[in-house]
Amino acid sequence: MKNSNHPRKNYEATRSSIGYVPRRQATQQTYERIGFMSGLEVHQQLNTTQKLFCRCPAGVYQKPNQFDAEVIRHMRPTLSELGEYDGTALMEFKTRKNITYRLKNETTCTYEVDDTPPFPLNREALGIAIEISLVSKLNIVGEVHITRKQYLDGSIPTGFQRTAIIGVEGEIPLKNKKIRLIQLSLEEDSCREVSDIGHNRIYRTDRLGMPLIETVTYPDMLNPDEVKEACNYIRFLNRSTGKVRTGIGAGREDVNVSCRGGSRVEIKGVSHTRWIPELTHNECFRQWALLAIRDSLIKRVPDPQKWEIRHEFLEYDLLRTTYEPIKHLRESKLKLVAVNLPQFEGMLSHFTQPGRMFADELSERLKVIACIEKPHMTHTEEFEPVLAVSEWEKVKELLKSADGDAMLLIWGPDEDMATALDTIEERCLLAFKGVPNETRKSIENGTTIFERVLPGADRMYPDTDSAPIPLENEYIESLGKNIPEEIISRYHRLQEWKVPEDTYTYIFKKNLFPLIERIVSELEINPAFTGKLFGHTMKWVEGHFKPAAEFDYKIVYALLRFLKKQKLELAIARKMLPMVYQYPKMDFDSVLTSIKFKRTTKEQLLTQIPFLKKKLAEIRHSKGEMVERDWVMGQIRMIAEGNVDLQELSTLIS
Repeated sequence: MKNSNHPRKNYEATRSSIGYVPRRQATQQTYERIGFMSGLEVHQQLNTTQKLFCRCPAGVYQKPNQFDAEVIRHMRPTLSELGEYDGTALMEFKTRKNITYRLKNETTCTYEVDDTPPFPLNREALGIAIEISLVSKLNIVGEVHITRKQYLDGSIPTGFQRTAIIGVEGEIPLKNKKIRLIQLSLEEDSCREVSDIGHNRIYRTDRLGMPLIETVTYPDMLNPDEVKEACNYIRFLNRSTGKVRTGIGAGREDVNVSCRGGSRVEIKGVSHTRWIPELTHNECFRQWALLAIRDSLIKRVPDPQKWEIRHEFLEYDLLRTTYEPIKHLRESKLKLVAVNLPQFEGMLSHFTQPGRMFADELSERLKVIACIEKPHMTHTEEFEPVLAVSEWEKVKELLKSADGDAMLLIWGPDEDMATALDTIEERCLLAFKGVPNETRKSIENGTTIFERVLPGADRMYPDTDSAPIPLENEYIESLGKNIPEEIISRYHRLQEWKVPEDTYTYIFKKNLFPLIERIVSELEINPAFTGKLFGHTMKWVEGHFKPAAEFDYKIVYALLRFLKKQKLELAIARKMLPMVYQYPKMDFDSVLTSIKFKRTTKEQLLTQIPFLKKKLAEIRHSKGEMVERDWVMGQIRMIAEGNVDLQELSTLIS
């Protein structure tokens, strides 16, 4: 309020005071200074024909508006055996959400709503989970005990997820260190969210109950790049079995992050590993900023227990503003409330994340807990004020605000205002403690927003509907005979083959190593060429063309075999791949015709060289200085490609 530049200057000053640096400028010393620490929970759907505890088909998906029935449920918290309420349950209860589940007869049954006891655990899924546990060097449990894990966000209609630990205490190797694994669990997948607006949340149930594994690491990653590397390794390891689902939504990561003095914050459902470095970097600094806010507040307010907000409901005509959301409150029948935050001046515009300030922490919770859709708030530290200073003076007088206080205006339905005020006060009181335990939703730009309160640690209990499953040594040993070699071994083999390292992620992501190995051994084709054909050419083709159907990479094997049999140079495969990708059923001779390939011999090509050199000599005066070999190669390259090795031809030209 002192001047229009103050909030922006305060934002920049607090950003500087906590020592924030962009990720690409950060070093390991940066992360050691703030005590960066991170762990992973990597989820991967298993490629089974049926769901985990019923016999509904797995992997059959419905469109958003394609459903046969709806079930509506509401959250109601209950006391635990210790006489306590779970924080997440209380938060969800405050939202007064109507949670709607859209059912498709083909993919759901009465098991999903807990009207039918679970079927025996899917043995196909169990076998895959054990195989992946063995590849992860986890110790397989002697007996599988199925438990119930409370799921209080509404994404599972029963309110709990059946899960079972399969392996414990393993490790994965990264380039420079090993990461310890806590466990691998086999569990049911949750629903897919369709929308979440106001007090209504809608889910699709086609994914519900599908077999899913969760690999959990210790918090051994000490910088953002290690988090991404560990996540990729686990995902590539899972895919190396060829028994997991791929594609959008088949793999998701929950990333746990903390800084020194902070607390565990879980970034939920990160769908792209490339987002992880920016997300973890910014989350750690967000916590570092919240600790700075805590220290400032404690200096100002010696006894936080006596701190409380003040509020007043405002008449519609008190304020004169052109800001549309406030201007039309009367027509919208929404309430307008002014809130005083004692000694919070400078805190609302305090930096938390790039492009975000502490005021956003309040606004995000108003959206999630009070279910008030944005825009729903303005405050005294906006970069672009929507109220004039004179208007804020009216509010200040009404609230009896003192120097050093900050003020908010919030608006929304009358029935949501009590929850909104409680939410603001609760979050401000948490600011005196530092970093709240919570789950946050990832945004593509590398920042996060509040999703819900972090569930309590003790949310698992035995499932009395499911008997323990003993695992015999013979059964485990039989599964161990078919597991693939370690990803790190394949990584070293690609290095030995001199395959460019920028192809590795694509090769492992698509689980193409076994196919490359087969091409190298059976067709005796150079591995570096094969790796580049997949990791460079095939990757480019997929980014620029649309296949007629799901592409089978084994077609590339058949293509290379065809070229060898026809005694054609393999480089022509690069030109053929776009057509093969789009029309995989087209025979290869027709593909050659479509790219206007003509057969010729090395001798026929060589006879053209003297003529081309003579032609270059004649036109040089108009074309300027040109390297003879490059110009001649450019003239005959199109004809030569596929018929003659281009490097050999280049040598012959000179």
